[in-house]
Amino acid sequence: MEISIDNYFRKRYSLFAWRSNTSLVNKVIMAFFMACITGIMAQVIIPLPWTPVPITAQTFAVLMAGVVLGRWWGGISQVMYLAVGLLGVPWFAGLTGGYEILLGATGGYFLGFILTAFVMGYVTDNYVQSRNFRPMLGLTFLVNFTLIYIPGLLGLGLWMYLVKGTFPTFLTLISMGLLPFILGDLVKIGGAAALTKVITPKEKY
Repeated sequence: MEISIDNYFRKRYSLFAWRSNTSLVNKVIMAFFMACITGIMAQVIIPLPWTPVPITAQTFAVLMAGVVLGRWWGGISQVMYLAVGLLGVPWFAGLTGGYEILLGATGGYFLGFILTAFVMGYVTDNYVQSRNFRPMLGLTFLVNFTLIYIPGLLGLGLWMYLVKGTFPTFLTLISMGLLPFILGDLVKIGGAAALTKVITPKEKY
């Protein structure tokens, strides 16, 4: 088997062209597989004593879902992840599941995962220049800290209101739902940008 940089470029182009044009059955299987990867990475957790929102590795899988599967199927993989978990399969963080999760402190983040995967897939599929490290770094940073954290913080604030009867202050909200996660997210963002540069073809597929 020939091993060369040109052969590698051809192989990665062929793979992405195949995933874009393969059958519906194959796309469903790939989306479910990515949902499983998200569930596995959700078990890499660091609980924090002052917030019900743990640090997890699943954000990396969410960012890569759209890149690997494209705009529709990347987002659909996260819909699958949420839907199957709501049915009771324990693949949310800490091997939890059930519809109560959506109504809990982390419910908003799950909605953000779906939006993030759709947007990542849309941009990666349609803008070839986004597949390089610097533009992908900017994209993942923007998407991560807007599409995940805005609905996440809104959901956390609503949950705290329902539990305590009052809305938390802005400082309390970001100290529980944003600040503890910034450093880890920067690592995942950098990793996602670097991996995207390596695996994606730099021409239209």
